[in-house]
Amino acid sequence: MKKVFLLVVLLFSVTFSWSQRNQIIAYIDMEYILENVPEYLEAQNTLDAKVAKWRKKLDEQARHIEVLKSDLANEKAILTKDLIDEKEEEITLKQEELRRLESLYFGPKGDLFLVRKQLVKPIQDQVYNAIQSISKRKKYDFVFDKSSDLVMLFSNKKYDISDLVLSTINRSRLIDEKKQKKNAKKEAPKKELTSKQKEVLTKKVDAKAKKIADNEAKKKVIQEKRKELARKRGEKRKLLRDKKEAARKKKEQEKNNKEDKNNN
Repeated sequence: MKKVFLLVVLLFSVTFSWSQRNQIIAYIDMEYILENVPEYLEAQNTLDAKVAKWRKKLDEQARHIEVLKSDLANEKAILTKDLIDEKEEEITLKQEELRRLESLYFGPKGDLFLVRKQLVKPIQDQVYNAIQSISKRKKYDFVFDKSSDLVMLFSNKKYDISDLVLSTINRSRLIDEKKQKKNAKKEAPKKELTSKQKEVLTKKVDAKAKKIADNEAKKKVIQEKRKELARKRGEKRKLLRDKKEAARKKKEQEKNNKEDKNNN
């Protein structure tokens, strides 16, 4: 409703200003344009594949956590308080790891944001630059996007400049390809880095190596903690089994003694 209201206000504004001078309006279909840009389709397929891979990993970890919760609920009656606490701590650690991965993949500055920016945004910028160039050349006052949430109750095909945008993009691509080929022929050997550039590069490499080392150290701590939890859990389970076996033998001995006494 809000979008329809905005459209009505816009139309009234255009109508009011029509008396001042004739307005030149055009529209595009962004979905149609992007579907006909090969680089966009390739980038979107790459992005979709990465998202599917990330979601699969998250789903596997989430299912594993649910299995651990179910096992704990089923075994809770026969476990000691210490064992229950250990299992709950293990579940908490895995939940924290799951949340960390979710943020890493889909957070505000996560992998999805960075990959989309790297793959898709340059192509979208290319489309918008073509629209800006055409609008200035044709002197359009308004250019609407037919595929957006803005409701277009009627659109005359003669005002559709989508194909013109595509041809502008293709022409720009051909010009860029020619420039790249020309530059490749004239490309000179790479200059040797200055001492300052080498120093900056070394710092970057060292910082990256430190980050990797820190991550490995954190992983090692988590692994050691899990091993220790597993060892303690094994010992307590063995102790519990021994107690049960001792109780069973004692009960069986008492039963045998009672039978011997009755026989005598």
